[in-house]
Amino acid sequence: REFEELRSCREYEGQKLTLLEAGCGVGNCLFPLLEEDLNLFAYACDFSPRAVDYVKQHPLYNAERCKVFQCDLTRDDLLDHVPPESVDAVTLIFVLSAVHPEKMRLVLLNVYKVLKPGRSVLFRDYGLNDHAMLRFKAGSKLGENFYVRQDGTRSYFFTDEFLAQLFVDAGYEEVVNEYVFRETVNKKEGLC
Repeated sequence: REFEELRSCREYEGQKLTLLEAGCGVGNCLFPLLEEDLNLFAYACDFSPRAVDYVKQHPLYNAERCKVFQCDLTRDDLLDHVPPESVDAVTLIFVLSAVHPEKMRLVLLNVYKVLKPGRSVLFRDYGLNDHAMLRFKAGSKLGENFYVRQDGTRSYFFTDEFLAQLFVDAGYEEVVNEYVFRETVNKKEGLC
């Protein structure tokens, strides 16, 4: 539902697709995709070895349909696990914001190496003035649009201009780059 573009990666019905889920966490996006699409093979990686272990222990984990591994996307070790130009689509969902802004380009360059020419990166992350950004206290700011949470993880909040330039500078073509607006209402508390 989130990325209709994934469906359009196929040139014909039943074509097998290869996906890289960069920053897979514990598989909350990975396993629904594998369940939904039986013609999908996924590479999945995460910076956290614990997250990778959770994915491998999941009842739906099948090594014939998924290869999961620990990876620092700011380094060149992605090619140790994924052949060059072998992936039809890459998902970067709330991943790039956790990387220091000076290293974001390295992530995109490494992902570019495994992506087939003309294929897509499906990206979703924090936008400038996101509610999550507005909740940070003054002492949490590390830099322009860059914050640290109490657990030590980081969050960068993107403008569409910065994001577009980041991708274009790494060799990508901008196809769609827009904010997704969500409104959450708690009627009981009277909060919006």
